[in-house]
Amino acid sequence: MTLINLGIQIVPKGKSLDSYALVDKAIAVIQASGIKHTVTPFETVMEGPQEKLMAIAKEAQNAVFEAGAEEVLIYYRMQIRKDSDVTMDEKTAKFRQ
Repeated sequence: MTLINLGIQIVPKGKSLDSYALVDKAIAVIQASGIKHTVTPFETVMEGPQEKLMAIAKEAQNAVFEAGAEEVLIYYRMQIRKDSDVTMDEKTAKFRQ
């Protein structure tokens, strides 16, 4: 079970809904999943097995629809290695104080 990084940005579209509140619904799904993640101003990055992360992404999408979005734009970015894990720490640990 190889770990990957998956960045997800969900942009909800609705006529009179608060976009930030809708995005919060997606983030709540990710937080409840228990997987390692980091929320940034532009996307949330998750770390775990690809199949699990894609399932969580689908749940996050559904949560935004259930909260009232009429349409969503979803942008994914993934880093995957053939035979070894990709971790957030390997890329960012040196920047923590």
